[in-house]
Amino acid sequence: MKAVIGIIGAIVLIVIIYLLFFMVDVEQTQEGQMPDVDVSVEGGQMPEADVQTGDVELDSTTVEVPTLDVQSPEEEEAETTGN
Repeated sequence: MKAVIGIIGAIVLIVIIYLLFFMVDVEQTQEGQMPDVDVSVEGGQMPEADVQTGDVELDSTTVEVPTLDVQSPEEEEAETTGN
């Protein structure tokens, strides 16, 4: 019974949509036209800026950097047993 009511409801809905679709009739009475656009561009100018920077002096000094010898526990064990 519910299936029959569902089918009848779907048919009624389709008929209503069909009638609404043909209820409105639109006819074009005049062609459309894009607006006329005239663009003129003149050269621009970048802003001027007066920039004053500080002086940077570089003094080269040699610094001795210590080197590190990093060994994992496995390497230390292999070194002690190998000697």
